[in-house]
Amino acid sequence: MPSSTSSSDMTGTRAEAVFKRPVPVLGRSGWLAVFIAIILMVTWEFWVRSEGVTPSYRNSDGQWAEQRRRINKDAGDGWVFTGSSRVLFNMQLSIWERLDGRRPLQLALEGTSPVTVLEGLADDDDFSGDLMVGVAPGLFFSGYEYRRPAIDRYGKESPTQWFGNQVSMLAEPHLAFYSYDFAFPVILRRQPLPRREGVEFRLDVRKLSDMERDRNSRLWDKVYKDESYRDLARSIWAQNWKPLAELPPPAQERILGSRTKQLERAVAATRRLQAKGVEVVFVQMPYEGHYATSEVDIAPRELTWDKLIEQTGALGLHFEDFEEMQGYWLPEWSHMTGSEADRFTEAFYGLVQRELANRNAKGRKQ
Repeated sequence: MPSSTSSSDMTGTRAEAVFKRPVPVLGRSGWLAVFIAIILMVTWEFWVRSEGVTPSYRNSDGQWAEQRRRINKDAGDGWVFTGSSRVLFNMQLSIWERLDGRRPLQLALEGTSPVTVLEGLADDDDFSGDLMVGVAPGLFFSGYEYRRPAIDRYGKESPTQWFGNQVSMLAEPHLAFYSYDFAFPVILRRQPLPRREGVEFRLDVRKLSDMERDRNSRLWDKVYKDESYRDLARSIWAQNWKPLAELPPPAQERILGSRTKQLERAVAATRRLQAKGVEVVFVQMPYEGHYATSEVDIAPRELTWDKLIEQTGALGLHFEDFEEMQGYWLPEWSHMTGSEADRFTEAFYGLVQRELANRNAKGRKQ
């Protein structure tokens, strides 16, 4: 009796029938689903617009990477702005372009220290222009990088990511709901539900600005027209804050260590930039309210800003020192309205040109 069965033993065996799944046909139910989806999308768009939202670009990682790549193409010898949200919202590219004759690049990233960007520009042989660096003390000297993925995307963007970003930007200026803040899961997550006792909760930063194709940004008018929304923004800035002296010793040590490290990194990068002829201008934009307390607590001027300017020899423009940088409306303590930003940019451009000319004149006399 054979111990196994080979394929030759099955000659003549009837082949098993192969089941073929029928291809579904889009019938009435399918078209009904499409119709309902369109109705829901249009309804959501109308609701979002009723909240005062107008379509704008999404400030995506890909959009930042696209602007950063322009340095390696045609913009490496002009003005570049970097920093955090105060530079992003307050510096208006069209005003600067009208005065300077050339539109600058906007590389500021909200909630993010610019030190890594500074280092990248120092190592980029294609950059030989002028650099304005915003210094928001609590961010700059902490090294916090909320938007670090955007910086990484510049060197690592895949063809698929690039293509997806280009397709996305075709839709962004036409759809108000196509925004991070108005995605349905985000709306659900932000509902005022009861919180478990003892669990620390942080409110997300809400929509603050509208952005153009080249990242020129303006404060969203709801921030200053809607008092409750403005108060919400202020409460988010101040939430869970404690003075440095009241933090646990390990947290204090970490903050002080970061402060020293970020200063060293910034000084080293600035010196490399200056060595290849780049004019670096540091600026502290106006702030008030909660920030007038928290910024100087975490990064006292004499221990951070003054040392940065002294050790780099760069031009430093602090709002406390110049009349042109004072007297602007900051609805939520940190950013200017659009019209104020226009006025500030024009005054600040004149201040930069005057101070650079004065410094160069002093240099020639010496």
